[in-house]
Amino acid sequence: MKKFIAAALAAVMLISAGAAQAASRVQVGVLSCTVEPGIGLIIGSSKDMTCSFKRDGHRAERYRGNISKLGIDIGVTGATQIVWLVFSASDTKYGPGSLKGTYVGGSAEATFGVGLGGNWLVGGSRRGFALQPWSIQGQVGLNYSVAFSGLRLY
Repeated sequence: MKKFIAAALAAVMLISAGAAQAASRVQVGVLSCTVEPGIGLIIGSSKDMTCSFKRDGHRAERYRGNISKLGIDIGVTGATQIVWLVFSASDTKYGPGSLKGTYVGGSAEATFGVGLGGNWLVGGSRRGFALQPWSIQGQVGLNYSVAFSGLRLY
């Protein structure tokens, strides 16, 4: 738990530094994830997910993972779709499994029947890849959440 909070605080610092580094990043593809239905447990939640990473001219890569929240997370959601742009440093070489790693940041969502949410996550593997700091998601259910978030891809 302490590591998660420390990582979230580090993410805030990385976000502010990220604007200066944005010029040296290139978009390498799109990561689309389906998050399993679940229940917010008031102060947090953890949901499994499956993802597909697509690059122009390459076969799709499959990832599994989970997204965890620590903060206000109350309610029930059906399967959720989240899409991120994936960036890397301009000199980073890509190989299979390069997106594996841990990402941290925050999220907010509201659902009454049909809802929307946003996630801002930074991090990634040692290979220099990062998810776009902002994503948009669509979901169904009854839910309200404002929390620190952690995403792990494997």
